[in-house]
Amino acid sequence: MKKIFFAITMLCTASIFAQQTPGKKNVEALCGCFDVEFKYAETFSPDTAYKYHDRETISGGTEYIFPVVNTDKRLILQHLLVVTDQIIVKHWREEWTYENPVIYNFKGDKTWVKEILKPEQVKGKWMQAVWEVSDAPRYQGASNWLTVDGKTIWQNTADAPLPRREYSVRSDYNILKRENRLIITNDGWIHEQNNQKIIRANGTDKLLTEEKGLNTYKKIDESACTAAKTYWEKNKAYWTKVRSLWENYINTHPVVKLKEDAIGKPMHDYLFTIAKEFADKKITEVQVDEKLKETFEKYLVEEKAVSAKN
Repeated sequence: MKKIFFAITMLCTASIFAQQTPGKKNVEALCGCFDVEFKYAETFSPDTAYKYHDRETISGGTEYIFPVVNTDKRLILQHLLVVTDQIIVKHWREEWTYENPVIYNFKGDKTWVKEILKPEQVKGKWMQAVWEVSDAPRYQGASNWLTVDGKTIWQNTADAPLPRREYSVRSDYNILKRENRLIITNDGWIHEQNNQKIIRANGTDKLLTEEKGLNTYKKIDESACTAAKTYWEKNKAYWTKVRSLWENYINTHPVVKLKEDAIGKPMHDYLFTIAKEFADKKITEVQVDEKLKETFEKYLVEEKAVSAKN
């Protein structure tokens, strides 16, 4: 009887460990309440006449990162920026999926094209998809979590649109080729970047300048993010609607193309306006659904599948 009990125990234990997806704990380590600091500096340009923009820019604050979906092979992490106890900004979102063969690659001109990767291209890898504050696409890439010289690292290179810190103030390049390196630390994590600002035209790329980025996330007491948790409880139903609309659209379209200022302002401005009206109970849930449907129809351009071949 003891032998049978021991065998059953071993089988159950083995089953539990088999269900733990490799690398998932590293994704979960990205969650928490953080003191954040963002540093960027342009470092090199092949054009000797190039005038560097803001050789060093620094910003920071408090960021709350938490899972809105957490399954064995899929985690959706929402970022909230804590400006003050009264001002919380719905920030960017990232989605992590294990061995996901579907990727939307940024091609420029606010266009992302679906690609199906081969099984060997994603085996053992976690794909990170980064989304705008509007939950619109930004960039995606897959890589293994590795331990190198005692450091736990995930690294990938992907084409992306201009970052928010730049697209409203400059237009001298149209592709940011991002080399993203995430490093888990004892008190948080670090996002290192080696970026290339590229001018892409007529099928060719020209390097404008290179940039270094160093974003640090240092864990602080959870009480510093209490206001962010309160904000999310009040607004999560609305942003779940937005996220679901995006998921449905992306899952049924091989090409995603956005208009920047379809109704006189960026999409995220309009979505934030609807969010506030709903939170203040100035509009009903039915009206929210109608406004979101109208917004998506105005900002999204229908593209034929043949565009994916271009």
